Amino acid sequence: MDGTASDTIPTNLRLLLVLEEVARVGVPVTPTEVNAQLGLPKPTIHRLFSTLEDEGFLQRDIDGRAYSPGRRLRGMATGVLSSLRIRAARLAVLRKLSDQVGETCNIALPDRDSMIYLERVETEWPLRIQLPVGTTVPFYCTASGKMYLSTLPKTHLARYATSEHLVKKTDNTITVPDDLIRAVSTVRRDGFAVDTEEFMDGMIAVAVPILDGNDRLVATLSFHAPTIRFTVEKALEYLPALRDAATDLSSLLRD
Repeated sequence: MDGTASDTIPTNLRLLLVLEEVARVGVPVTPTEVNAQLGLPKPTIHRLFSTLEDEGFLQRDIDGRAYSPGRRLRGMATGVLSSLRIRAARLAVLRKLSDQVGETCNIALPDRDSMIYLERVETEWPLRIQLPVGTTVPFYCTASGKMYLSTLPKTHLARYATSEHLVKKTDNTITVPDDLIRAVSTVRRDGFAVDTEEFMDGMIAVAVPILDGNDRLVATLSFHAPTIRFTVEKALEYLPALRDAATDLSSLLRD
């Protein structure tokens, strides 16, 4: 939006346009950066950000200057992705993938400090990993979480790795910040992530991104399996099917 047109923006639209711009950018952003698109008076843009922060739609980033989506805005995004029209098609894609792989398939969304499971289709095997919808799991030791971390700017990834308490979940959990940064760099290069019994003993997982219309990660698609049935090598044989399903899910967001 041209900044010279600020006087034509109705007052009741300004909060929505701020949220739209924060969502479009996709990384923590300052009021000044947002206002480069909106062209509002400086006191106005700061007042809008203050209101959105007070009401929980935005939250201040760790540097104290930039803002990212808050609890209420993340909740709205989850609600949109959970709409009945999208959900029916999404479940069809997950069921097809689960039939191909023979294991439980999941869609997860990045939250403030963890991934949250939005959707899943269970395997029919009696032995299965119980991670129901609504479960939250850490970024640093899960396939979906590392997939999300790979999309962060390198400075933000370094800040996360050095600030997060990297709790040792298993013998394979990465607990050294530099090791995590290297592992996530590999994910960024390869375009997929694996969990080699890092979150739970006896469980492996593979994850790929689900992208929005701007080719940014909005969610992850993954499957996990017990090691008595799957090795990582066997899991990677299903990477093409996983990527095809992620492409189908991405197209649902663009229709």
